Amino acid sequence: MSARRRTFPRLALAAIGVLGLLFAATPAAAARSSGSLDDALRTFDRTIAFPGTAWGIDARTQQVFVTVDSSVKGARLAAVKAAVQRFGAAARLQTVAGTFHLDISGGDAIYGSRYRCSLGFDVIKGSTHYFLTAGHCGKAEPAWWTSANHSTFLGNTISATFPGKDYSLVQYDASFTGYTGKVGSQDITSAAAAFVGEAVTRRGSTTGIHTGTVTALNVTVHYQGGGTVRGLIQTTVCAEPGDSGGPLYASTVALGLTSGGSGDCKSGGTTFFQPILPALSAYGVSVW
Repeated sequence: MSARRRTFPRLALAAIGVLGLLFAATPAAAARSSGSLDDALRTFDRTIAFPGTAWGIDARTQQVFVTVDSSVKGARLAAVKAAVQRFGAAARLQTVAGTFHLDISGGDAIYGSRYRCSLGFDVIKGSTHYFLTAGHCGKAEPAWWTSANHSTFLGNTISATFPGKDYSLVQYDASFTGYTGKVGSQDITSAAAAFVGEAVTRRGSTTGIHTGTVTALNVTVHYQGGGTVRGLIQTTVCAEPGDSGGPLYASTVALGLTSGGSGDCKSGGTTFFQPILPALSAYGVSVW
């Protein structure tokens, strides 16, 4: 490892295979109003907020994009189908194998007292250096080291938000000065909001670098046993155990932090990311 460890927290993901669209309605020629899409999101929140469901907006097709994992069966799956059908061409449904869940133990990563996670992006406020990681990691661990034997201390968790959002802030200890502001060899110079259809890259400690596209924004995910997180980015990027919490980026631009999902890098996957801009705003920090 280089002096600065660029690592990426663990995400436990079941094997995934996209089973196809159950409803692939053709969008209307005229763009639907944001009000009708928001109405669909509110309806789904009230009626089908089961573990294993996720929904957000595909701005290209002006549809609400609903995804369910393999745990949603029987009466619950019937309820989801009925809710989607209610909105006709304004909503579509996809099922994936495996389950949406979180796991904060990981591969080559940053180590707490009980769990392993990983660093997402280096950030700075004034002259003080920090890093961002997943909120479910920061909730579980107050301090982080570079190895399991705690040989080199990285710093303490300053704040963590999960569920609802999924980001946390760790302040580097004064004794650690190996940060570089990069993702591997890729320099990160700015941050932005992702957009549907954008080509994105994820780097992780288990599977390295993988690419995909953004399929939906403002996604609400109900994780299996892990709480509900809102406002996420949904992508086709694969991920495996050990990749969770790692950075999502496009060239030099930071976009998000791995939150959760389902899949692997042999058959493909669906992975959700916490957008970077709300985390930067919440902590008053910037990438550098």
